[in-house]
Amino acid sequence: MTSLRPLGSSDLEVHPLCLGGNVFGWTADETRTFAVLDAYTAAGGNFVDTADSYSAWVPGNKGGESETLIGRWLAARGNRSDVVIATKVGAHPEYKGLSAATIKAAAEESLRRLGTDYIDLYYTHFDDEGVPVEEIVTALDALVREGKVRAVAASNLSTERLQESLEFAEREGLARYVALQPHYNLVSRGTYEGPKQELASRWGLAAVPYYALASGFLTGKYRPGTEVDSPRAGGAAQHLETERGRRVLEALDTVAKAHDAEPASVALAWLTAQPTVVAPIASARTVEQLPALLAGAELTLTSAELGQLTAASA
Repeated sequence: MTSLRPLGSSDLEVHPLCLGGNVFGWTADETRTFAVLDAYTAAGGNFVDTADSYSAWVPGNKGGESETLIGRWLAARGNRSDVVIATKVGAHPEYKGLSAATIKAAAEESLRRLGTDYIDLYYTHFDDEGVPVEEIVTALDALVREGKVRAVAASNLSTERLQESLEFAEREGLARYVALQPHYNLVSRGTYEGPKQELASRWGLAAVPYYALASGFLTGKYRPGTEVDSPRAGGAAQHLETERGRRVLEALDTVAKAHDAEPASVALAWLTAQPTVVAPIASARTVEQLPALLAGAELTLTSAELGQLTAASA
């Protein structure tokens, strides 16, 4: 069984594969959602990521569908205390932004949909630069003090605003961010590597990267001349048009062959081995997609293999 990892300075311990909930209520209906969650937890997984805005982009949806399905599953299985639930605030169509009032109201709605009285990890989804970091941090701290949130984190936040937030929380003795959700993978490294990663390391933040498989590109199913039936096909296939993307695929194939593994497993193993990374996020709309993702958490690459992949993606 894969051992759990500490999530930054919090008391949360998580599986090194975080299951993405963005597909729940979108490409996975309730039956499929329950099946994927059952299979993930049966394999030892305990870390599920969602957001109050998932999946408002689907015609007929209004946001909160993913949380609602996860809440129904938690109620049906009676396993709330066994699962670390992460959700986010700031992008729901009816609760946009990060004013103190919005954070408070949106958190109550997330709790209601999830059918729980606490959220394990609560992220600010996108920054709201019209609101001072002091107001955001204070509002999040209030949720922690009320016992409605166990730990707080940030996603899509500039290095400068992240540093300001951490320093203010430290100075005032408020709950500070313990984790960061950056856009980070083998073909998108510049958004995180450098000052932001160094800041995370300095403050002991856990990185939980999203788009860990580059919208499916790093699964290896996108090849020249192939067509993939997926809502994300356009975003994934664009990497085939770059020399770098093709180079990464070639390196993934080589390393995967040496381990008799899937390219997706290798891509996740590379990401998990990077400084500050605790658990990459990957989503599965079917149970059949899960084994390759879970295998990434078990796979240890040699330093030569890590170097080969890093060089290919430079």
